[in-house]
Amino acid sequence: MRRRLRENSLSLVAFGLFFLVFLVGQTMSGHRAYNEEQREHGEAEVGFVDYLTTPHFGEATFENWESEFLQMGAYVLLTVWLRQKGSSESKRLKGDEPVDEDPAKHRYDPDAPWPVRRGGLALLLYKNSLSIAFLSLFLVSWGLHAWTGAREYSADQVAHGGQSVSVPQFVTRAQFWFESLQNWQSEFLAVAAIVVLTVFLRQQGSPESKPVHAPHASTGTE
Repeated sequence: MRRRLRENSLSLVAFGLFFLVFLVGQTMSGHRAYNEEQREHGEAEVGFVDYLTTPHFGEATFENWESEFLQMGAYVLLTVWLRQKGSSESKRLKGDEPVDEDPAKHRYDPDAPWPVRRGGLALLLYKNSLSIAFLSLFLVSWGLHAWTGAREYSADQVAHGGQSVSVPQFVTRAQFWFESLQNWQSEFLAVAAIVVLTVFLRQQGSPESKPVHAPHASTGTE
């Protein structure tokens, strides 16, 4: 058990600790904020479980997930073709690396994943599966943000004597793009920060950093 915990400690801490703790904290504080708004408008409060089905919770959650998955999917693809001299996040400026090797050459490796041994369409999908997964999660989150956002926006409009809107109508409004773009810009700011800061700064023991003794001009694994 101790060995399994150590081997999976990074994902367990990221998912089991930080993600869940922050999600619970968001939900509890969001529930209180939502009921405060309900009281201000003379409407009935909702219980904790019922709050989870409200567009107030859904919109706040999915608009953030949307930006995270967009950032990761785009970053995975950008690092295939683009370089940054001196950054640990970049491949070397010249020459190929192990990740560039043709996986078809390993079709008969007994330990290779089955899509590599299968070849054809299975291999084509598998060698792009990371970006496909992130961008698919982005599209799902984007759609859920649009759906819950339209419900939340419509409820606010009706409460102030306006009319509700459909999902297609909502995604053409400035409100939807304000919610999306304010998150997108912050995600790519964080990406740019780690790309540039790893040129000059170090964190001993982290694979996201170059060795402490490496010169600033050293890029990636060079």
